[in-house]
Amino acid sequence: MSILNKLASMQNRRDGVPNQELAKELVEHNNLDGIREIAGNLWNKDKNIQSDCIKVFEEIGYLKPELIGDYVHDFLKLLKSKNNRLVWGAMIALSTIAVFKAKEIAQNSSEIIRAIEKGSVITVDGGIKALSLAASVKEDFKQQIFPFLIDHLKRCRPKEAPMHAEFIMCAVDSDNKEAFRKVLKGRSDILKPSQLKRIKKINQQLENI
Repeated sequence: MSILNKLASMQNRRDGVPNQELAKELVEHNNLDGIREIAGNLWNKDKNIQSDCIKVFEEIGYLKPELIGDYVHDFLKLLKSKNNRLVWGAMIALSTIAVFKAKEIAQNSSEIIRAIEKGSVITVDGGIKALSLAASVKEDFKQQIFPFLIDHLKRCRPKEAPMHAEFIMCAVDSDNKEAFRKVLKGRSDILKPSQLKRIKKINQQLENI
């Protein structure tokens, strides 16, 4: 029996629970063949199946990201899709594998940035997280990616600033922390008290870097 029969759309389900259950099953059984079948159907002609498959990859990424690392180039390719669900799902998947696929993410950072700049809120969140994690892995990657992250933090929506700053923190070191701190200070005047509380916590963490 094809593993596709376990997808939500194949069961006429509108919720994502079947996809979450399938991801858990694939992880528990280390089912590489099943994961390969899901990967192949990211390109299925049925958009519902495509959406289910990327959801399965998201969930596997949360549970055991090393199982989907081999599909990094599939996720990067999906960033150019006209189907927004595939774009933000692929970006989430990339964020879950960013630490051990940092080289591939750094090499394709321009594509990721393009997707961020024209993407949905979820795409932007996943992209900033993926780039930040990749930048944290190696100095060369940090030198390449950090300027974009700082520029993004300067101009992102106020309500996004705390979370994105938290993502970027993993790429902050003694050499770039003052530039990071300066941007946070520049955004503080337009933030709400709850947002400022998160920024204050970040500034406290900077003292230990």
